[in-house]
Amino acid sequence: MIRQGTEAAVIRARLEHGGRQVLAEVQINRSLPNRAQVNRSVIKTRELPRYFSSVLFAPEDLALIRGEPAGRRRFLDELLVLRSPRLSGVMADYDRVVRQRNTLLKSARASGVKGNQLGTLDIWDERLVDLGSQLIEARSALITELQPEVTAAYTAVAGEDHHATLASQLSIFAGGPDEDTAAPRRDIITASEAAEAFREALGRLRRSELDRAITLVGPHRDDLVLELNGLPARGYASHGESWSFALALKLASATLLRRESTTGDPVLMLDDVFAELDESRRQRLAAAVADFEQVLITAAVLGDVPGALTGNTVRISRGTILEGA
Repeated sequence: MIRQGTEAAVIRARLEHGGRQVLAEVQINRSLPNRAQVNRSVIKTRELPRYFSSVLFAPEDLALIRGEPAGRRRFLDELLVLRSPRLSGVMADYDRVVRQRNTLLKSARASGVKGNQLGTLDIWDERLVDLGSQLIEARSALITELQPEVTAAYTAVAGEDHHATLASQLSIFAGGPDEDTAAPRRDIITASEAAEAFREALGRLRRSELDRAITLVGPHRDDLVLELNGLPARGYASHGESWSFALALKLASATLLRRESTTGDPVLMLDDVFAELDESRRQRLAAAVADFEQVLITAAVLGDVPGALTGNTVRISRGTILEGA
């Protein structure tokens, strides 16, 4: 996002809803913390969702289906922060505790200290459990809310119901340090339930954590399980099914955001998506997004975009705007 040879980039947008206009600005810095302003007044960047939210779908989002768990965790966490900005602080604190706890585990391994001699580790354990159980509960509740919207969105895009389902795979319920196969849970797990299981897992894995000098359980090791017709989408879904599932996740996110928004619909952004879809899926996706207040679309070939979505077209060549409307 930052131009070569410069230290920062500025994104500026004038937002309007219900007759009220807001000027939002974000400065992205190469080496310093990013900054944000609303109507020329400085705010914290995590407060921006109060004024503006967006949902982006790009070809890279196919990794949500076929990629590693980290991408699916990031998808959930970004949506959580858009809906509840305070959780960004919980996530940052949790990441910091994991790093500090790992540092302590490495020091203990290097010095040969045994687990029962590490009183400091118990303190970090409690902080880890407190913050981690909050995240587990928040993700679990979000997955439950997403489920019916994903089902509806998948059917809308694919044209048929392949029974797309979501579930949590929680490391605190895994059998051991080498087992990432905890049974998926489709019920909401509360913070108190998570805390109890978290403490038990930390006690059970204390020796393994000291041997490996790494925190083996917690939200940073969890996964979002995606299934089609009872089979894992990762490894079983076709290319078209994977695209439809990834689109369904993003459309479901936009639906949740618009449902509780006081500032209008989220801006929906589709980055070169239509080239990857057949004609029937293009038309169904166009119908699914048609009632959002603002949809931004990029495409290398204008003919890939359904005519219903080409009302305001800007052509760009080598960074230069050729024509606009």
